[in-house]
Amino acid sequence: MAEKLIYLEGVDPVDFYGVNNVRFHKFIELFEDLKIVSRGNEIKVSGKENRLEEFEEKVELVVRYLKKFSAMNLPDLEEIIGGEARHKMEVPGPDDEVLLHGERGRKIRAVTINQKKLVEEGKSNDLLLAVGPAGTGKTYTAIAMAVKALKEREVKKIVLTRPAVEAGEKLGFLPGDFKEKLDPYLQPLFDALRDMIPAKKLIQFMDDGTIQIAPLAYMRGRTLDQAFVILDEAQNATNSQFKMFLTRMGPHARFIVTGDDSQVDLPRREDSGLVQAMEILDGIKGISIVRFDERDVLRHRLVKSIVAAYSSKSSVKKSKDKK
Repeated sequence: MAEKLIYLEGVDPVDFYGVNNVRFHKFIELFEDLKIVSRGNEIKVSGKENRLEEFEEKVELVVRYLKKFSAMNLPDLEEIIGGEARHKMEVPGPDDEVLLHGERGRKIRAVTINQKKLVEEGKSNDLLLAVGPAGTGKTYTAIAMAVKALKEREVKKIVLTRPAVEAGEKLGFLPGDFKEKLDPYLQPLFDALRDMIPAKKLIQFMDDGTIQIAPLAYMRGRTLDQAFVILDEAQNATNSQFKMFLTRMGPHARFIVTGDDSQVDLPRREDSGLVQAMEILDGIKGISIVRFDERDVLRHRLVKSIVAAYSSKSSVKKSKDKK
């Protein structure tokens, strides 16, 4: 039996092992034929020679990934460690693309499989539908793409919009005038922008109309050209609202629609314009639909399990309804 000592260089061991050693336990699970012991930045592993080499290769891939993206979820780790041809994730080299540099030089990039796919599809499609559960970075990635396009002068303005449909609560009971009621509802869009644009510059952009944030109803009658336009929470737009939004598209505009078709707050799921659009628009050249899933969840580790549990429950219900 051979033995090898591997040193973790260039990354914090805590980032490599994960919270409560969750990533390290995944390594042990997938290399169960090896004896693996860790101590700080050292990993001692023993077993067959060929398996030791494979283990070291996977460790190096994970280290490279962490150096580049500073984050990793378990599905990404499984993709890298698994090494199966149909699941293997390519770890980009040193020149992998940073979408933009945000506040304090923070590097903002697509991290998960489908975030990367959304960015890639945006290079050849002017209308993207990013659909999937909460916490997968759909909106954040879309806004990063918009800010990048603005900074590189590919567009002259960014327009962000949401349908004013309450998620189980009534906006009318909130204090203040109409704008004050809507500001908290649009807050997630502001939060993303603040990560990417210096505060003073963001205020200037808001004041001169370079960046516009408004309820979906305000889009009626407009032609949005030379603009990067994002419709967020699109599952709560009705079919007529959805059609109205899409037909605002000018000849030099780029549109991204984000939403979660499992969280429709309209009276019936069938009323959702997003649900219908995914069927109507599928296959049209210039339009791409990117499905996000629990592999893309970057929030607390429990969110992935929560999403999977609700998805499973929904699948069972649909199956019973068909019967």
